[in-house]
Amino acid sequence: MSELPISAKVAEFLLKINAVQLQPENPFTWASGWRSPIYCDNRKILGYPEARSFIRDAFVELITNSNTKPDVIAGVATGGIAIGALVAQEMNLPFCYVRSSAKSHGLNNTIEGNLKSNETVFVIEDLISSGMSSLKAVEDIRKHGNTVVSLGAIFTYGFDKASNSFRSANCEYHTLTNYNQLIEIAVSKNYISSNEIGNLKEWRKNPSIWKQQ
Repeated sequence: MSELPISAKVAEFLLKINAVQLQPENPFTWASGWRSPIYCDNRKILGYPEARSFIRDAFVELITNSNTKPDVIAGVATGGIAIGALVAQEMNLPFCYVRSSAKSHGLNNTIEGNLKSNETVFVIEDLISSGMSSLKAVEDIRKHGNTVVSLGAIFTYGFDKASNSFRSANCEYHTLTNYNQLIEIAVSKNYISSNEIGNLKEWRKNPSIWKQQ
């Protein structure tokens, strides 16, 4: 890997291991029904030790440099659980994870792991699209009587809706890389041609109506 900024290196890893795939001419269909030239599955990172270690260390650096000094690391289910646990282990901090909904049996927990009241929490997510699942986790942690000092994600599409939602929730967030950085690396490394950039930028402007039949 060349000496690139962290955001560029993370983007390069995501492309190299096919965690992110770009198909402007043969779009994917998301669960929402949106047609998309990009598909992101950051769970693939776990199968690649070099990428996994780099992203773990990038989060540790992010948290350390932020001076937030959290008491606990929390992962958002499901994509943020494994990476969050790796970060917590590296930082010698307790770990918990936040379910998308409470268990329907047993203790009916929403939060699993070691989280007491009145602790400061750094939340780790794998991907931010609309931001709704991330902010649901933040809300659950706050309801538990804790303070979320910040949220970090591996990748964001950079939608305005997500930025506005985080602002409204008064939740600071950071990402290791983003859509614009990914496209830049994809062109420079020949994952896509320069002729395909226009399609990718058009999708980013209004993904809900892009190439709808």
